[in-house]
Amino acid sequence: VLGYEPRGRGFDSCQPHQIKGSKPEGLDPFPILRPLLQALRAWGYTLAMITLILAAAATVTFADTGKMTDVPHNFRDRENMEYQFREHLDQLAAKLPAGQELKVDFLDIDLAGDEFPRVAVQNIRVLKGQADWPRLHLRYSIEQDGRVVSSGERQLANPSYLMTVNRYGSDMYSHEKQMLDDWFYKDIQPRR
Repeated sequence: VLGYEPRGRGFDSCQPHQIKGSKPEGLDPFPILRPLLQALRAWGYTLAMITLILAAAATVTFADTGKMTDVPHNFRDRENMEYQFREHLDQLAAKLPAGQELKVDFLDIDLAGDEFPRVAVQNIRVLKGQADWPRLHLRYSIEQDGRVVSSGERQLANPSYLMTVNRYGSDMYSHEKQMLDDWFYKDIQPRR
């Protein structure tokens, strides 16, 4: 007789198993279902891998960030900023038609606010809404099958960044992400 009997903690704690003193150990109650379940699991993994391979991605590069107008001073913070921008552009590139690739090269970055080295452990970025609005200077291209479909260079800025609706709320680099969204849906893939 199969039953559920707790056998400790973790994943295996409530797995079906033979209760002692019942039918012989070698009986499998679902001999036909096991290969089917294994095949479905393998198919699911294969489908997930194909989806990842076919998903549009962005190639994002940065000119010398040390010479940009206003990026984090700390090396780790600067790497985090680059990671955040890459991830965000990957999400936008996933909305492109299949086979298209977005390439973006950041030529200059002036983040929203100003960074002040006020705290011993970490610098603070203060957003005043005055002459500290975010600016991004970028060059982009969209390629399909190795052929450039569209390209250009843009200087994005939002002087009223503290007075506009921002869907990213208090996310790090929320104002820059919003500007990238606005640019993407205006120049790359206009909403219908």
